[in-house]
Amino acid sequence: MKISFKNLIKYFFLLFISVNLSSCKEENYEAKINFNNGWKFTKLKEITTPDEAFSQPNFDATSWKDVSLPHTTNIEPQTVNDQWQGIAWYRKSFNVPVNPSKKKVFLELEAAMNFSKIWINGSLVSEHNGGYLPVKVDITKFVNKGDNVVAIRLDNTDNKITGPKPLKRLDFNMYGGLYRNAWLYISEKVHISDAVLANKVAGGGIFITYPKVSKAVSEVAVKTNIINEEKTEKEIKVVQSIFYDGKLVKEQTSTKKIAAASNVDIKELFSLNEAKLWSPKHPNLYHLETKVFIGDNEVDAKTTRFGIREFTFDKENQLYINGEKTFLRGVNRHQEYPFVGYALSDNAQYRDAKKIKEGGFNYIRLSHYPQSPAFLDACDELGLVVIDAIMGWQYYGDNDAFRAYCYRSASELIRRDRNRPSVMAWEVSLNETQMPIFFMEELNRIVHAEYPGKNVYSCGWMDDVYDIYLQSRQHRILHPHVLKDKPYSVSEYGDWEYHSKNGGLNQDKLSNDLRAELSSRQPRALGEQRLLNQTYNLQESHNDNLNTVAYSDSYWVMYDYNRGYHNDIEYSGIMDIFRLPKFGYYFYQSQRDVDAGNVLKIATYWNEKSPLDVKVFSNAAEVQLFLNDKLIAAQKPDQNKNTNKLSHPPFTFKIPSYEAGTLKAVGFINGKQVSEDIVTTAKKPTKLKIWIDESGKKPQAGVNDVVFCYIAAVDENGTIDQDYSEEMNITITGDLEIMNPDVIKAEAGIATALIRIGKSLNGTVSAEAKNLKSANYNF
Repeated sequence: MKISFKNLIKYFFLLFISVNLSSCKEENYEAKINFNNGWKFTKLKEITTPDEAFSQPNFDATSWKDVSLPHTTNIEPQTVNDQWQGIAWYRKSFNVPVNPSKKKVFLELEAAMNFSKIWINGSLVSEHNGGYLPVKVDITKFVNKGDNVVAIRLDNTDNKITGPKPLKRLDFNMYGGLYRNAWLYISEKVHISDAVLANKVAGGGIFITYPKVSKAVSEVAVKTNIINEEKTEKEIKVVQSIFYDGKLVKEQTSTKKIAAASNVDIKELFSLNEAKLWSPKHPNLYHLETKVFIGDNEVDAKTTRFGIREFTFDKENQLYINGEKTFLRGVNRHQEYPFVGYALSDNAQYRDAKKIKEGGFNYIRLSHYPQSPAFLDACDELGLVVIDAIMGWQYYGDNDAFRAYCYRSASELIRRDRNRPSVMAWEVSLNETQMPIFFMEELNRIVHAEYPGKNVYSCGWMDDVYDIYLQSRQHRILHPHVLKDKPYSVSEYGDWEYHSKNGGLNQDKLSNDLRAELSSRQPRALGEQRLLNQTYNLQESHNDNLNTVAYSDSYWVMYDYNRGYHNDIEYSGIMDIFRLPKFGYYFYQSQRDVDAGNVLKIATYWNEKSPLDVKVFSNAAEVQLFLNDKLIAAQKPDQNKNTNKLSHPPFTFKIPSYEAGTLKAVGFINGKQVSEDIVTTAKKPTKLKIWIDESGKKPQAGVNDVVFCYIAAVDENGTIDQDYSEEMNITITGDLEIMNPDVIKAEAGIATALIRIGKSLNGTVSAEAKNLKSANYNF
């Protein structure tokens, strides 16, 4: 075929354009790639193979287990008193779709318990102490375009540099694994820096502060650090756009030159009229979109969520949020799930926060370590004020390596979480640990250096140095002293002072059996009287806190958890380890303001073993109680009884004698019925009922989601038989996995299976137990 010169020129022109477009596509490549899938995993109780073998790219790991993240090194029993410790290895082949000589490539592990070493293509690129904060590494020089291999060695044995004290004496577990998300980042050589990798005090990345906060006019200050790793000077344009509810609120643009191999800070100050302020009642969130251009070419873009708020204290050390006096009613939380330890999906983290918010709380103290970004995302969204903590519990290493680890942890925690509206204060303290003054002074200095300005707070359990004093109720009872002139929070209460013989009340005068019966550590299986005893402790201790100058309190603890060394679970949670509520959960719910929702709950199973003094938790102004449609009594709370300062004291109704049937409580405000609850005596169970805990997030495939599946023995009316405690056989179909390694048995009428969802959401669950069957539950 004859081709004309004109057509030949046209052909080469089109070829030239095609090649250059392809090249531009690579040059402009920008990505945050989910790195959770495709891992190989093994664990070693004893080390028989040297690191060099496992770390090499040509090592044959085909016999290792296929896993995806979040992942735990070991599936543990329901009660963990011999947690697995040892060396775990993860390997993964991955593709880099660009030429790394022209780009930047980063690897981030949101958490790696506890001492980690990372190899890329056989080269050691990172050694990192600490299992709760991210490990982020610049791997640009170690990767190739195309195929690469990462190998990670984790060691979760006892560690004197990170602490805390050895597991055999620890009061919680530090479960192993890559138990949060992992990410691969690819960016241009001119890019927004990472807040931790930049290692700039009060800098790096994007830092948002609020010089002025008011309903009329608020100011939002944005400092963005741009780094230039090219060999020549670059002129950049930075466009900062603030959005609320998807609509552009304000946009500002600036230009600047950056010398080769250097970085600059771009500062913008936004003035917003009638801004939507963030608070526990109104968790309004904005989005800042930051775009970086060289000429017309966009080279980087980041979106940062923020909320405009101000935490201040008056001369009496009471808290004001955006000028409104606010009491923070909170809880403490350990981040573990049964069986899978710390390996929670982002959805599971949200569900935990959602239950806390719905339980009547507006505050959480994260004990005693940094928790998941996904959990803090939920706190931002739901309106939960947070005290954010470094790792620390009953351990101080008197050496430079330990102190350096703590100082680094404080800086990195603040750099990770400083833009979160939910974070009010930084607990840069080692809980229940004697610390030297110079150590606390340096941690306090770091807080104010990393987050300069007013209304920024450090806190700790010693009343020296820190801006806010955290004191447990039992310590106040045991060691009363004059409080210094600083804000004071009851950081833990309601458990230890009702459990320990040295708790400061009257436990030393009680027999062990009676002390156990009256303590706050009550499993659901022990019945309603024991759960009511727990609730009395909550009521008494919380009311006592309200008679102090504390601006907040946080009950110990939200969820039952494992204690590491003990033969039993720590049962002081107001929900059990499977997130099933105890009566105490409803007590706290009833302390909510009416404008947050009407609450009414009858705290009884109403059977022949039930106490005749029936508690009703409600925020109504009046409650009427009926037994089989007969009025027992109508009551209004007595706010002055026993100097009771509770927002909504419980109602107590004395029923003359037991009569099977139906109890109905009705709540009224201003004479109008606003709430109702019904409890019916359970008959012999006739079937099993199945439901899934969603708590604001439906089960999701492809993200290693874990959900609680509840199976209850119910009678013909759907009432749960709280005495039922039989074993259950659970059958699943589809891409589902039951994580329980133990026999699944009902407790107080309800059994729980923890189910992990695979790559598709198409399975079913059914159950059988002693002549009882369930219908299929379809995911």
